[in-house]
Amino acid sequence: MTGRDEGTATASRCVDVALGERSYQVRIGAGVRAALPGVIAGIGARRAVVVSARPAEWTPDPGVPSTVVPVRDGETHKTLSQVEELCRRFADLGLTRADAVVSCGGGTTTDLVGLAAALYHRGVPVVHLPTSLLAQVDASIGGKTAVNLPHGKNLVGTYWQPRAVLCDTDYLATLPRREWINGYGEIARCHFIGAPGLHGRPVEEQIAASVALKASVVAADERDAGRRHLLNYGHTLGHALERATGYRLRHGEAVAIGTVYAGRLAGRLGRIGPARVAEHHAVVAAFGLPTGLPADADRDALVRLMRLDKKAADGLAFVLDGPRGAELVTGVPESEAAAALAGMPAGED
Repeated sequence: MTGRDEGTATASRCVDVALGERSYQVRIGAGVRAALPGVIAGIGARRAVVVSARPAEWTPDPGVPSTVVPVRDGETHKTLSQVEELCRRFADLGLTRADAVVSCGGGTTTDLVGLAAALYHRGVPVVHLPTSLLAQVDASIGGKTAVNLPHGKNLVGTYWQPRAVLCDTDYLATLPRREWINGYGEIARCHFIGAPGLHGRPVEEQIAASVALKASVVAADERDAGRRHLLNYGHTLGHALERATGYRLRHGEAVAIGTVYAGRLAGRLGRIGPARVAEHHAVVAAFGLPTGLPADADRDALVRLMRLDKKAADGLAFVLDGPRGAELVTGVPESEAAAALAGMPAGED
């Protein structure tokens, strides 16, 4: 649920992620990073390691003795070797389960730090301060942590819920235009999985609606046994595009193209009509996102990469719109997936 919290520098929106004893709160608003000392005190942590991809002036004080470990955002840094390096730093500092880890950065930093916190001592408390729009609307919520392999994206990971997430919208003022576009990719796909009509609303409302949607899905299906697959709308082709372009395409841009493709594929399979197919393109385009494949896209290579998707246990699998709404569709014939891909326009980067 959402509400107002007067305990931070300004009023903020709050969304609860209801997971029993692992429940936590996501706070959204300007200045909410000021709540970090109170969150750390609530955990009872004696010390903290702040893993930050942001300049010192944007790295908050956790209110207990702490050490800042710098990292860099970006998919190329989301590797097992980086997880090992973080764990070595934790060990050098004598970090224990009575302490806490804080991430401060974009979605890749959230993934990396979350996995390191999950593995070190078989789990130490972690608090996320996502600083990009993408991380605030999606990556920091839900407890999925993972790093990449040369074979594909997010192939090594686990579930480790944070103790709290502080989505400080002040951080967004520092973002270049492309990082805003990157975040809009995840917001646009929400239109087709339960949160329509977000375009044109204030950014704090867009974040809160996206977080509330994800929180409700995660509360019902924490470990991807069923409903949580909805959150992968547009991601099957999206992840393939990221990998195929060497991450030249940002995650949100790739998901946007994947969302347009999901509409085309659903239409080709007879799950939705032409108007709904066109709606996929219109919603994505309204956010200023790319709607076609990169000019140098190798469609055959993209199909091969989509076979590596974690959902693809029985042939190709996609989350697709349909008469009952979005749902996971398995066993999609490769010929149909390839034909829908062949119909995608190209020439965009």
